[in-house]
Amino acid sequence: MPEQITITLTALRRKAEDIRAELSLDQAPPAELTTKYLGKKGKFNELAKDIRLVAPDDRKEAGQILNELKESLEKQINKLTLEQDLAPEWTDMTIPGQPPKLGHIHPVSQAMEEVTRIFERIGFTRVRYQEIDWDHYVFEALNMPPNHPARDEWETFFVDAPIDKKFGKVVLTTHTSNGQVREMERLNSQPPIRMINIGRCYRRQQDATHTQMFHQFEGLVVDKGITIQNLKGTLDYFAQEFYGPGTKSRIRPFHFQFTEPSFEVDFSCHICHGTGLVDGKDETGKPAKVKCKFCKSGWHEVGGAGMVHPNVLKAGGIDPDEYTGFAFGWGVERTYTLKPGLNIDDIRLFYSGEMRFLEQF
Repeated sequence: MPEQITITLTALRRKAEDIRAELSLDQAPPAELTTKYLGKKGKFNELAKDIRLVAPDDRKEAGQILNELKESLEKQINKLTLEQDLAPEWTDMTIPGQPPKLGHIHPVSQAMEEVTRIFERIGFTRVRYQEIDWDHYVFEALNMPPNHPARDEWETFFVDAPIDKKFGKVVLTTHTSNGQVREMERLNSQPPIRMINIGRCYRRQQDATHTQMFHQFEGLVVDKGITIQNLKGTLDYFAQEFYGPGTKSRIRPFHFQFTEPSFEVDFSCHICHGTGLVDGKDETGKPAKVKCKFCKSGWHEVGGAGMVHPNVLKAGGIDPDEYTGFAFGWGVERTYTLKPGLNIDDIRLFYSGEMRFLEQF
């Protein structure tokens, strides 16, 4: 005699949901849950017997309902088993928690803060001017008119933007010197001026001592009676404060379009100690003295300096017959790498994102 059909798919599905809900509320240990729900006489097998009471045409779908139920029960019990294995038997709530890992200021930002503090102690005021500026402030106001060959030295990034009739093209600043005339204008062309401007600069060059984006700090002093002696004293003061006693420095005559006279400022290389040579290996692999990759000569160029050109003072609305001034501009990263004990021979490391390097600072 055939089995009597007494259960519908809807009823079977409802019973399966009841079993799932019952398991979610059951507080028994995982091992007992396995026996109770998946054992030979467990709730799943008891329900599986009812498939014979489902209409023949519906038994395929009934089988899917039962398979889904079994997978769901196994997943829930496995999760509870894993949680039980990971849970400690006892927790001492009086033990201090482990503090979270904290980051720190990037080494370049640390250097900028140190530079700021050094110059603030002798009366400089920290300012910041835009890193995307008009050609007028980056070049023309600094005694570099259009088509002047000195512009080629800066390897400039030009911005695709409308050209202003008065101020010219838009560029990424090649130096922080764009802040010189802007500072004169901000103070209504009324010296004294004693500023330190720190910001980003951009040039199309990259190697062990250059990056396409770098930071520079710009000093500007304008007042009556300012001479090269004031400039030299300021440079010596910075060298002693930033690098410590015994730092060697030198000033070489040079040419910058916006200063006259102009100088290149060098500091002795801390890696080769001013000799230009470091321990290495010759072509045969034997130990030998080789040229220092960082400085190549024993000295490291940090930037330029000089007395502010009369034409720059005029562009800022200041009478060069009454006032004089000096300016200097150095790369923060390149200056920082001269710190004793750092032994950094490639400034590109600062922007590599390499945590093993950055965590040392």
